[in-house]
Amino acid sequence: MECPPLAEAERFVPPSAGARLRRGLPVQGSTTLEGAEYVYAARRAQNRALVLLRPASLRSSDWRPFAQGLLVAGLVGSLLAAAVSLFLARAITRPVQLVARASRSLAAGGSPEPVPVSGSDELAQLAASFNDMAVQLRRAKEAERAFLLSVSHELKTPLTAIRGYAEAVSDGAIEPAEGGETISVEARRLERLVQDLLDLARLNRSSFAVERHPVDLGETAREAVHRYEPAARSYGVSLEAVSDEGAGALADADRLLQVISNLVENALRSTPAGGSVRVEARPGELRIRDTGPGLAPDELPRAFERFYLFERYRGERGVGTGLGLAIVKELTQAMGGTVEVESRPGEGSTFVVRLAHAALEAPGPLRPAATRS
Repeated sequence: MECPPLAEAERFVPPSAGARLRRGLPVQGSTTLEGAEYVYAARRAQNRALVLLRPASLRSSDWRPFAQGLLVAGLVGSLLAAAVSLFLARAITRPVQLVARASRSLAAGGSPEPVPVSGSDELAQLAASFNDMAVQLRRAKEAERAFLLSVSHELKTPLTAIRGYAEAVSDGAIEPAEGGETISVEARRLERLVQDLLDLARLNRSSFAVERHPVDLGETAREAVHRYEPAARSYGVSLEAVSDEGAGALADADRLLQVISNLVENALRSTPAGGSVRVEARPGELRIRDTGPGLAPDELPRAFERFYLFERYRGERGVGTGLGLAIVKELTQAMGGTVEVESRPGEGSTFVVRLAHAALEAPGPLRPAATRS
């Protein structure tokens, strides 16, 4: 008995019989192989051919058991092939159907159950990838919900103050000058919050882009320090900027100034009177050090989350919008850099911005800015 692929069946049977086999028809007859005459019987079994050969010299009665065996073997082979095909089809389609059902549920806004993962083949990898995606989407939804709640709360706070003082002025409960000053402060805070929200929205757009050119980190640091010197004097905090020679980096000058300004503002807000804030510019790196209360170890991984540190400093001077550090991270990553924080309770904090180093045409020597206290 032979069981060649259909395409090779004509090695044992005539071409006309091979053509009938490919059409699924049983064949029998005689043929000559290697100079000897044989009687054959054959039938198709899936993509192979079951061929039974016997020498023509044998008696006809000897042929009947072989033919019956061939028929039985062909029938059994066909049934086994069908059963295996059905099993494989179900094994393949069931995980795909589960992923498709979960995908439709996710697209409809639902929260799909995890797709069962079994084995280590491509379908198992597909199910595992879908489960990871579903977890990430669920976390993104939770973060979005928490963000919207925080934004609505922070928008409501200055609006409530503005309305309250406006009503008090209208009723004559307080002097117009006092009420007007408070209303102006809260209005500026509201304006800043709206501007930060717009900045975050722009940063999250796929079309947002920055221009990266060689930038003098020392010069940009001194510009940011100069901008906040009046605030530092009013807080009683020393503020200075120092720069190493050749402190250059590839960055967007305007966006980099925004990053440093946000970090300096954050440092001034958390540093008590008599403390200091220092901006250090090195080749491809900026460090903003403060002598504030520092951060606990469990706060470090979440320092750049929106509104996370805002709650901690709510009662401190000049509370910001709670979005400054989040904007710092987004802008730094957009410029191809990284930002991290080093801190210990009671020892202050150091925010480190790292960017691709770029050589400057005319690097300057170490130039500390005038210290203000």
